[in-house]
This record gives sequence, structure tokens and C-alpha cells, in this order.
Amino acid sequence: MQPISGVSKMKLRRNKLITPWWLSLEKQPTLMWSLSLLWLLLIGWLIFLWNLGSTGLIDETEPLFAEAARQMTVTGDWITPYFNGETRFDKPPLIYWLMAIGYKLIGVNEWAVRLPSALAAIALMIFGFYTLRYYGVSSPAARQTRRRGDAETRRRGDTETRRREILQRQLWLTAGMGSAMIALNPQTIIWARIGVSDMLLSSCMGTALLAFFLGYAQKEQQTTPKTHPPTSPSPHPPIPSSNWYLAFYFLIALAILAKGPVGIVLPGIIIGSFLLYLGKLREVLREMQIVRGILIIFALTLPWYGLVIAANGKAYIDSFFGYHNIQRFTEVVNGHSAPWYFYFLVVFVGFIPWSVYLPIAIARLRFWQRQRWQSSPRSTHLGLFALFWFAGIFGFFTIAVTKLPSYVLPLIPAAAIMVALLWSDIFLGRRQEAEPTPNPSKEGNRRQNPPLTPPRRGTGGRRQRARRQEAEGSPEEKILPPEDESSQFPIPNSQFPIPNSQFILTGIFNFLLLLTLAGAMLYSPELIGYDPAAPNLPEILQQSGLTLQGSLIWWLAAVVTALLLLKRHRWRWLWTTNFVGFVAFFILVLTPASFLLDEMRQQPLRELSQLAIEIQQPGEELFMIGFSKPSVTFYTQRPVNYFRFDEMAIPTMQQIAKTQPNPPSILILNRPGKLIENHLQTDEYDKLGSAGIYQLLRIDKQALLRW
Repeated sequence: MQPISGVSKMKLRRNKLITPWWLSLEKQPTLMWSLSLLWLLLIGWLIFLWNLGSTGLIDETEPLFAEAARQMTVTGDWITPYFNGETRFDKPPLIYWLMAIGYKLIGVNEWAVRLPSALAAIALMIFGFYTLRYYGVSSPAARQTRRRGDAETRRRGDTETRRREILQRQLWLTAGMGSAMIALNPQTIIWARIGVSDMLLSSCMGTALLAFFLGYAQKEQQTTPKTHPPTSPSPHPPIPSSNWYLAFYFLIALAILAKGPVGIVLPGIIIGSFLLYLGKLREVLREMQIVRGILIIFALTLPWYGLVIAANGKAYIDSFFGYHNIQRFTEVVNGHSAPWYFYFLVVFVGFIPWSVYLPIAIARLRFWQRQRWQSSPRSTHLGLFALFWFAGIFGFFTIAVTKLPSYVLPLIPAAAIMVALLWSDIFLGRRQEAEPTPNPSKEGNRRQNPPLTPPRRGTGGRRQRARRQEAEGSPEEKILPPEDESSQFPIPNSQFPIPNSQFILTGIFNFLLLLTLAGAMLYSPELIGYDPAAPNLPEILQQSGLTLQGSLIWWLAAVVTALLLLKRHRWRWLWTTNFVGFVAFFILVLTPASFLLDEMRQQPLRELSQLAIEIQQPGEELFMIGFSKPSVTFYTQRPVNYFRFDEMAIPTMQQIAKTQPNPPSILILNRPGKLIENHLQTDEYDKLGSAGIYQLLRIDKQALLRW
């Protein structure tokens, strides 16, 4: 007998100490769900809740929502939104209602403003995890086969059990990766940490689409429970499909209350095109009980729309439906025009660092092979559904004339799902390549001539088992041969393999992307345009050292990526460099940079707003000239007269001086300029304070009348 080598001893120790613990995890669902919950809570707290309310509201849009919600709590009118004394028909009321509830619970502050967006992002991430947990290992080539007899089931029982354990482990890993990708990208982080309606719409629409898919996939399993193999890759969700469809209708109603008709138009386009492609439109619409669903949606949405139209009439219809929906789709609104390729750039930048893998994730689905998809079980359609989800939103807003980066936020979860499924196949594919090809003749001889006596116990038997285990590989690394006609469920990568050349090329692009990010961070102060609210921003950013720190993070990620590319059997860990690099960048660079920007741009306005509250006399008007910063209205909790130019403000101030002699002064928040130099003497105004580029003045009304 040959002595056991050092490598063999290491493998034996690994099998004894590590592998049993690892393999036992998927057999303990309570433990796995507990660990998954901790994972989701950790990401949710770190990315969405950490320092959420530690910076001021960001002009120009966020304070509009915050103040409109505050006005609801002040006036008691929860039907018509108001800002600065005027109606605001831009968005439906759901975001205002949630903010107003937050004000009632935790006070009027930034936390209450942003908490609905953050919780919506967390809900979307959790829903994505749940869906990938049950349907995250799929293949368009999957097929259900006949049930085996008891004899063959017993003969292949160990094999099927190992296959199930491997795929169970893969489901947990895919769900963890997918949920992280949904959260860890610039688009989601930006809109989840701002108090506007975009993240709420994305969450309502995304969870609605996932609820539809869960009902769609679960319906097939409910209709054939006896013929489904007991060794399927995962236990099925216990929630009936009818309940998922009810959740879909409820969430669609919330999406309509979050942002209007787009909340049902986009899901309708996505689901309709998906079902038409598969030839299942009538079948699925019947099982969804579409008439009942439409009635549910109408019952939840029409009351508010009816009340707001009754209160405001044609003004609301023209503003909301005409201007903010139809006109935005057919014309350029507020100068928001862009070329046809605009959203290609937005998705690439907004989904960094995962966007480099998106093309190959789409290509691996082979959506042009329609017959294969039509013949595969519903449970394998998650990737295809995500593709229609992605393409439906991308195409819709590419056609629209008005273009904004936030419009394509709802397609980010679909992109994350497709990339997560890609990595799931990469993991299984790399393991499959490492599996030695079995020798059919030897396998047949062993089956026909089984050993008559068991292996000899003792030292020799242990060494024989050790050598045999070394040749076969550890259970952690081993994967079974590709599926054959009698397989009860497929190895996902077996029919749509990812060529090594394509994956190497994508890995090289990832390496180049990380190098580009490193260079962009190093030269970012020179790339930042002039900001009148923070004219010294490039110099201060350079002095802070954040640019150098960010460049170093991405450079290290690029080096690790290059090392993994050089080691063929480590390719499946490339995603970890993106994950670790992005988390480090968020903690060490983005968070300190947000505090720096807040200190320069928003803190001066908060300080002067607080000063205005302290010294403002009853009835004293407040003007802001040269800048339109809605955050002043929110922080002063008073109406503010906004004027971009001095010449436009002077007639209004003189009119107020004539008609309202008391109080005898007016407050002006502005930047030092022509108003003071050309029209006032030093004894005709008081400089009450200054912060940043702003100053607060009190001007005598009699001086205004002498102009």
C-alpha cells in the first residue's frame, strides 16, 4: 500500500472538519432562513438605513415631497397636495401619505422623509431574495420526465440526494447574490436614500412583478403535485398561486397610487409580451381571474382619484394626466431631452459594477429559441421573465421623448436577477468541468459484479477509502455528470453552456472597468463641473483625500480580479471582488463624501433657515432671490417667495410694502449681489447672518418704496 500524501491528509481533514458542517446547512432550513434574514438585515441597514437622516434634504426635488407631506399634517387635507401655498399635482398621494405618517410617528425630520424610500428598497430586496431562493436555479432546457419505479429510485437514491443537496446550496447562494446585486448599485442607493416617489414606484412595481411570477410558477406545481419528483431542487413555496395573484393586484394598485398610470401600463406590457411569447396569454389570464383583479385595482385607486378630481376639477386632469403623463411621453418637458442611446449609458453606469456582466447574462438566455422555452416548465422561466421585465421598461422609456435617469430605476431588479442566474450557472459549470468523466464500462462491470465481501476494516481499509475519496473529490467540490434523458431535474448549465472565451472576455472587461473607476476617482475633481452653491467643491474634495482612497479601492479590486482570471478554477469568485470593492467604496468614500457635500451645499441653508425662524416677526415676508431652494420652505415651515432675478423680485416687494405696511420690514435670503450694491444704502438694511455663499438680510419697507 502507498502512504497517504500530504495533500490527501489535508483533504481528509477538510472533509472531516469543514465539509460536514457546510453540507449540513441546507438540511437545516430554520438555520438557513435565520442566516438569510441576518444577511438581508445587514445589507438593508448598511446600504439603506445607516446615516439615512444625518444629512439635510437635497434641493431641488426632495423638499417638494417633504413639504407637501408636512402640509397634509398641518391642514388635514390628505386629498390635494400643496407646496408653498400652491397645489402640487406632479405625483399621486402614496409617498405623501407615508411621509406624513412618518411625521406623526417620529417627527418632522429627514428620517421621516426618507424612510418610505429606504423601506421600499428593503422590501424589494427581500422579495427578490425569496423569489431567487425558490426559482434561482433554472434552465430553459429543463423537462419533466416519467416517474421511475421503486427499484430504480432506490438504486439512484444517493445520487439524486447529492444532486438535490448541491442545488439546494446553490439556491441559497444565488438568492444571496441576487439580493446583494439588487441593493448594491448606484441607481438603487441614490433613490433609496432620497425622499421622492421613484424608489416607491420601483418597489411596488418590482414586488408586483415578482408576485405575478411566483403565482405563475406555483400554479403549475399545484396542478401536478403527485408527478413532481420528490428530489426537486427546492421545496416549493407553501403560498398558493391565487394568493400571489391577489398580492400582485394589491401591489399594482399601490404602484398606481405611487406614480400614476405607469404603475399598471408597464407591468401590463411586460406580462402581456411575456405570455404572448410563450403562447400562454389566455391560459394565465384565466387562472389569474383578471376581471376580479381589475375590480380590486379600481376599488383601491379610484376613490382618491375621484376625490381629487372632484376637489380640483379640470386643473388636476390637465396637470397630472395631460402634462405629467401624456406630454412627458410625447414631448420634451423642462428641457429633459437626450439622444436615443441615453439609457444605455444610464443602465451601464447605474448598475455598476455588475453591468459588465449584463450582456452575457442576457445572451445566455437565448430568447430566440422560442420552442425550447415553450416546452420547459414554468419554474424555469425566471430568467426569461426578467429579460422581458428589463426590455419592457428599457424600450418604453427609450421611446418616450422626455428622458430622466430615474425613469429606468424599475428595471434594475430584473438586471440583478439575470446576472445572479448567470453566476449560478457559472458556479455549477465550473464544478461540472472539474468532474472526471465516468468510465461506462467500469461502471457497468461494478454493477454486474458487485464485491462479494465488504472492504477490509483496519488501517488498510481506511487508506483505501482515503485514496478512493481523494480520486473522487470532496463532496463539497463534486458535481454529478450532466443530465441524461432519465434525470429528474437538470444541471442548469448543461444545455446553454457559457463558452470560456466569452467568460474570459467578460472578465477582462470587468478588469478594465475597475481600472477605469480607479482612474475616474483619481481625476474626479477635474471632472466635476462648476456648482454655484459649492464653488470650492473640487479643491475641498481633492484635499479630503477621498478621491485617492476611492481610486485605491478600485485599483486593488482590479488587481484581485486579474489574479483570479489567471487561475481558471477561481473564476467563479470574480463577483466577490465587485461586491467587496463596492461595499468598501460605499463605506469609506461615498458616505464621507455625502457629509462633505451636505456641509457645503445644504448646511448653510439650514442654518439661515433656523435663524429666520428665530428672528422673523409675525407676518414678515421671506424672499429668496437668485436661487430657488425648496428646502428653505421645509426648514422654515413658512411660505417663501422665490425669484431668480432681482429685477423680478423688486416690484413684488414694493407691492407688499404698499399694501401691508406692518410689519415694517422684509427678510431676504440671497447671495451678495446687485440688489444691495445698486439700490440700498448701508443704513437701509441689516445683515442678520451669513453661511456659505448665502446671507440673510432685513430690509426696511420704506426704503423699498423710495427705489
